[in-house]
Amino acid sequence: MLQFILRRTVGAVVTLFLIGAATFFLFVAAPSDYASLACGKDCSPARLEDIRQALGLNEPVAKQFWEFMSGIVVGRDFPDGHCAAPCLGQSFYSGDFVWDTIMDRFPLTLSLTAGAIVVFLVVGLGAGMLAAYRRGSMVDKVATGTSMVLSSFQIYFLGPIVLTILVYSTGWMEDPKYVPFTEDPVGWLVGLSIPMVVMATIFTAQYTRMARASMIEQLAEEHVRTARAKGMSKKYVFFRYAWRGSLIPIVTVLGIDISALLGGGVVTELTFSLQGIGRLAVDGAVTKDLPLTMGVMLFGAFFILVLNILVDIVYAYIDPRVRLS
Repeated sequence: MLQFILRRTVGAVVTLFLIGAATFFLFVAAPSDYASLACGKDCSPARLEDIRQALGLNEPVAKQFWEFMSGIVVGRDFPDGHCAAPCLGQSFYSGDFVWDTIMDRFPLTLSLTAGAIVVFLVVGLGAGMLAAYRRGSMVDKVATGTSMVLSSFQIYFLGPIVLTILVYSTGWMEDPKYVPFTEDPVGWLVGLSIPMVVMATIFTAQYTRMARASMIEQLAEEHVRTARAKGMSKKYVFFRYAWRGSLIPIVTVLGIDISALLGGGVVTELTFSLQGIGRLAVDGAVTKDLPLTMGVMLFGAFFILVLNILVDIVYAYIDPRVRLS
């Protein structure tokens, strides 16, 4: 198992390096003058040259690349101070270090993602497994029909409807907002409950159908039929043999979904006016703040790679054939 994890980790580090290199050279190859973007309007030639010097844009591309990559590991020095590792550069628009800005926004995105995951896993997997266990019954039909209806919704459609009903019309709840969990756990839950549930609703439909289909497929496997033929109860076979095998496709999709959500739930954060990683990426693109945009992209790539490693580890635990391959 240790060698299996080490192989995946080394591969992820190499991939992250290649992503960082590709991102940097796209950054350099773009036709924009980054010093002009950082300087803004009514910029004097002297000020423009100072900014170009401070950003290191007068240096050879190879040296700029070295400083960029080494800054991620050991940090970099800027005119405004030292940027500690992992340094992703300095924002053109605000002047803040990109890593610090991302860390300020990340707790909201993490909270929103964690809450949504708990909801759609508990409800979605529970409904899907129950529908497979009671296949053909009214429970199965209700769960399947409901998931089909919910799958047609989108966050930007469902979100305003929920806000209108629960916030603006009835006043039963307040506008979504982020309160740090360490300061007020109840306020944290109440403030993010609406976007959590709306985001989870879309994913619940997907995981209900996926769990049901995967479980039905497992129940048709030969080793499951053999266990039933030996006189084992349906409930015992369901949880002892079929349940574990049905998790493999679910884990695959879950790893992709979590990494995407952590990289920035753009639609959710825009719909509910939340200042998370997704909103930060949009702001960076609108203001042409390329260091910020590049930093968010690398941050999202990092989580995708980490989640891929975790998915591989879970695979190896669920199915020993994976770690032996």
